[in-house]
Amino acid sequence: MVIADDQPELSDSQELLSRACAGESQAFCLLTEPLQARLLRQAVVLAGDATAAEDLVSETLVEAWKSLPRYNQSCRLSTWLYSILLHRHRKSVRRARSRPLSLAWFPFLEARELHEQQANLPSPDLSPAEAMAQSELDARLRQCIDLLPDKHRQVILLRFFEDASLPDIAAVLGCSTGTVKPRLHHALEKLRKMKMNLPPTKGDTQT
Repeated sequence: MVIADDQPELSDSQELLSRACAGESQAFCLLTEPLQARLLRQAVVLAGDATAAEDLVSETLVEAWKSLPRYNQSCRLSTWLYSILLHRHRKSVRRARSRPLSLAWFPFLEARELHEQQANLPSPDLSPAEAMAQSELDARLRQCIDLLPDKHRQVILLRFFEDASLPDIAAVLGCSTGTVKPRLHHALEKLRKMKMNLPPTKGDTQT
């Protein structure tokens, strides 16, 4: 089944959310269905495996359904779901004593490029030399993200991967926007010291 990335109209979303919070499972399915394609892509990036990613999305949606009464709409629903996805993945990593949380791609990369990377296929738009250089850069980026302290890794993931706003990040992490800004600033500085420069988006610069 093909799932669209478009979110429902705001009025429809509010009605579905109210019905879902009242315990209507069908409303919850309709509410989250437009977000599942994006959530699956995010899970594939984190898990590195399509089957594991599908399991991760299923676990995320089950936890979201159980936790829905606690969703206070202080951030976007997609951001809230992504925070659950991150939490579930981190728990599975700890259980498996696997490698640290990795970030393979940022949101400015298209899904097509993500699938090509998973299949170890170079992009048709790149020459072999360019594809090799890009692959090396991606590997280096993953290593740098993994080296960040958890509080800095979280804001980088949410800001650049989920494209969450600063208030959304603050809501997810349970802190103020004034706390998020310096965390993001320090995270970007740490990446720059590792020779990884990520351009800050509007509102990210510290004043």
